[in-house]
Amino acid sequence: MKRFSQLAVPYIVWSVIMLLLPMVLVVFYAFTDTGNAILSFQFTLRHFIRFFTDPDFLLVLWRSLKIAFKTTVVCVILGYPVAYFIANSSDRMRNMLVLAITLPTWINMLVRTYAWIGLLSKGGLFSMIFGLFGFKDVEILYTETAVLIGMVYNFLPFMILQINTSLSKMDHSLLEAASDLGADGVQSFLKVTLPLSLPGVISGISLVFLPAVSSFFIPKLLGGGQYFLIGNVIENQFITVGEWNFGSAISVIMAVIMMLSMYLVRTLELRNSGGVRES
Repeated sequence: MKRFSQLAVPYIVWSVIMLLLPMVLVVFYAFTDTGNAILSFQFTLRHFIRFFTDPDFLLVLWRSLKIAFKTTVVCVILGYPVAYFIANSSDRMRNMLVLAITLPTWINMLVRTYAWIGLLSKGGLFSMIFGLFGFKDVEILYTETAVLIGMVYNFLPFMILQINTSLSKMDHSLLEAASDLGADGVQSFLKVTLPLSLPGVISGISLVFLPAVSSFFIPKLLGGGQYFLIGNVIENQFITVGEWNFGSAISVIMAVIMMLSMYLVRTLELRNSGGVRES
């Protein structure tokens, strides 16, 4: 046991340096201001007050939450039927479909997002398709629609895989029991399949909503700098403006929002799992 504890020391040191220390520094900068003297800091809440009293920043926060919510809803709507089809396929077909879903994720997300610029630009594939239906000169790139498409494309596999995992673990004898009791296909799905797959749906929601609400390079590439989200504001404060204290305060605010979201998701997951056991 002592030997295994010693093997964990490098990982603990790495976690402290690469994970814990940056978080501590962000929180420190968020609640301090640089004083007149060198290495002098003053405790303050003005960065948080500035954020919550500025309507422009609140608008960006609302826009970020809204686009993340839309992305999550679209991923659930598109991902559930795909996951259901995969879960009900043969083992060989299921493995091939899962590979097809995960294969694009082997490519860097930045490269995959950059490829959408050519697809959504004027004269691109989507423009040609709309032209066949009589819609000419349709501008999709650098709009909210382009950002939504990019987010759904990047985060949809996480939703599909989570739902597919729940559906694959489902005891199919329950469907047979429901059929013996007179339930048709729709009733079996609503009473058995859907409740048992909710843990996967809830996990998928957390894996989609959390990165979507803080994404910065997807709106930067597909929004063209005209569609600012909270992630872009944080990046701008650190890299362009150089206000590390204010950028850290926004980061802390987003961290609190994410932790509350994770707590809510976890509560719903525990409540749902408890309901399944009781039934």
